[in-house]
Amino acid sequence: MSKTTLAIIAGVSAAAGAGAAAAIFSSRRQRDTFPVPQSTSHPPSTTTSSAPLPAPVTAPRPLKEIVPPVDPNGLFQYGFPGPISDLNPTLSTTSAFDRRTRNPAWVAEHITPASLLANNADRRHSYFVEDESIPSKFRARLDDYRRSGYDRGHQVPAADAKWSQDALDQTFLLSNMCPQVGEGFNRDYWAHFEDFCRRLTNDYPSVRIVTGPLYLPRKDPEDGKYRVSYEVIGNPPNVAVPTHFYKIIFAEDGKTGGNVSLGAFVLPNARIANDKPLKDFEVPVEAIERASGLEFATKLPMQRRRRLCDEVHCSIIVREYMDRQKNLMGDSPTKRSLPR
Repeated sequence: MSKTTLAIIAGVSAAAGAGAAAAIFSSRRQRDTFPVPQSTSHPPSTTTSSAPLPAPVTAPRPLKEIVPPVDPNGLFQYGFPGPISDLNPTLSTTSAFDRRTRNPAWVAEHITPASLLANNADRRHSYFVEDESIPSKFRARLDDYRRSGYDRGHQVPAADAKWSQDALDQTFLLSNMCPQVGEGFNRDYWAHFEDFCRRLTNDYPSVRIVTGPLYLPRKDPEDGKYRVSYEVIGNPPNVAVPTHFYKIIFAEDGKTGGNVSLGAFVLPNARIANDKPLKDFEVPVEAIERASGLEFATKLPMQRRRRLCDEVHCSIIVREYMDRQKNLMGDSPTKRSLPR
């Protein structure tokens, strides 16, 4: 990932000025500083003075309680405008839906060695379906993807939920989908990345993953300004095509209060060569937080955090698409630990 992309992800604008990138990527919060008031008193004089003593300072009168002549909160008698995130827990996922983009804001999953070894489901019995838990006027529809040129891209992959047919079926809800480039991304590099996440369970007893879309600005070559621009599909067009996708990985050591290895990655929604190093897409968690407006690890103390790519070798293994599909039909992938 280029320095320009990292700057965009972190929210650095063209007008930020020198040194802004360092400030943006710092995990420390800026603190406002205030001038220390200087004392107006003077040390006692050794000489007598005929100047009169200052008058005593009287306390200000309390302000009268203001009774506004208007009540803007009265709007709530007709309903709360939002935003509403449509929090949706299923057997295999927990997600929050973005009604504006008709895409999930984030989808969380949990995988373990035992959950991935269980083969109690068959993808051939699963079908893409609209999520009826989301109001009709806001949900993505099957027709929105038809002839769009994009795949219905799983945020939580079906291969992570083979422990139950119901769990597998629920990964096919459109609330778990975003429009993704097919060849070169969803069916290739993104799938290899999902396989990397599964292989982490060979080294960690518990792995939690949050996945979601991003809509990042690009620099206009004509005027040099940054703008957010993305395609919208459907009829009427209302399903946004993300410019990028993120994954944040919490690899837990399994101990109460133990260490958590964090990995954060941002990939463009575009063809990616299979020889592209995965570490090129690694970013600070804070960069994804700034770009998404979300927070992911506020309750994880710094002393418990480890950098995932310092613990394991962050790299993909290229496997042919048909072989992956065969595994989704019930055959277990070869158990293989990540090199350290």
